[in-house]
Amino acid sequence: METSKKIYIFLILVIAVIVCIYAQSIIIPFVLAILFWFLIRVIKKLLSRVRFIGRLPRWILTLFSSLVLIGFLVLTVTMISSNISELSKTLPQYEANVKQITATINQTFNIDLVSLLGDFSKDIKFGTMLSSLLSTLTSLFGNAFTVLLYLLFLLLEEPIFPKKLRAMYPDEKRYQHMNELVNKIDHSIGNYIALKTLTSIMTGVMSYVALLLIGVDAPLFWAFLIFVLNFIPTIGSLIATAFPTLFAVLQFGELGPGLWVLAVVGVIQMVIGNVVEPRLMGNSLNISPLVVFLTLAIWGMIWGISGMLLSVPITVILIIIMSEFPGTKPFAILLSQNGTANDTQ
Repeated sequence: METSKKIYIFLILVIAVIVCIYAQSIIIPFVLAILFWFLIRVIKKLLSRVRFIGRLPRWILTLFSSLVLIGFLVLTVTMISSNISELSKTLPQYEANVKQITATINQTFNIDLVSLLGDFSKDIKFGTMLSSLLSTLTSLFGNAFTVLLYLLFLLLEEPIFPKKLRAMYPDEKRYQHMNELVNKIDHSIGNYIALKTLTSIMTGVMSYVALLLIGVDAPLFWAFLIFVLNFIPTIGSLIATAFPTLFAVLQFGELGPGLWVLAVVGVIQMVIGNVVEPRLMGNSLNISPLVVFLTLAIWGMIWGISGMLLSVPITVILIIIMSEFPGTKPFAILLSQNGTANDTQ
């Protein structure tokens, strides 16, 4: 009996992975819509604290919060497109600087790398690199209509959901238990998204000022790239620092500006990531660092960049849900940071 149960669980996991891979065009927009829904709820909570705005009907708060979020997304996509165009105009300068950089390295270190790197640089297509980068960043917004459609239905469903939950669990004790579970998921994910967005904005704004002072082209684009990649745990900040550093070297044709970008942006990432963010978030997510890294790799392998961005929220939801059921509670404890599973009972 125990063996058949393990086989049953294994088959469910295999089917779930297959569905996630082949139905990602449907699932990813839905997950994004859920995260945007959480962001709208966070904006509503912030607006409701304002004395006069908080007295408005809830549907007006929801509408205004949705418009704020959609406006931000539209502005973001427009900014990416304009800055990519700006970078594309300077591609010939970047390509010419490759030879200058290789010559400088050859002269400084007395190593014959000019011919090797010269041949390599001929194969580098910076236009293709930028196009791929743009494609990756805009892939999350590529199915914008689908995401907005899901989001619309989520917003319409929100006022009715408590009634459905009450009808599903007529027993008062069971209803209270499930209501606490839903509130716990809402609080954990909403808290994570809000604080992560705040720290990412801080990182992006400070990086923008630094890149502007150094003179890097399209600082708004790189600041936004840093903002987005900061949502990817562990490796996101490293990639976000490497990209503007590389392009600073290509832009100026020397290592100095690139080293300045590496140092300043790297310090900003370290301070916010290791000092500010832990103080704001604490251990509220209760996820093992090893689990964060493993889920990052797994979801990245299944869904690519989108999976990396969504890995932590998905893992938080899974831990909270598994902690509520005796059969899966050991898995929640295994995934947790402090060896305990939150229990609403």
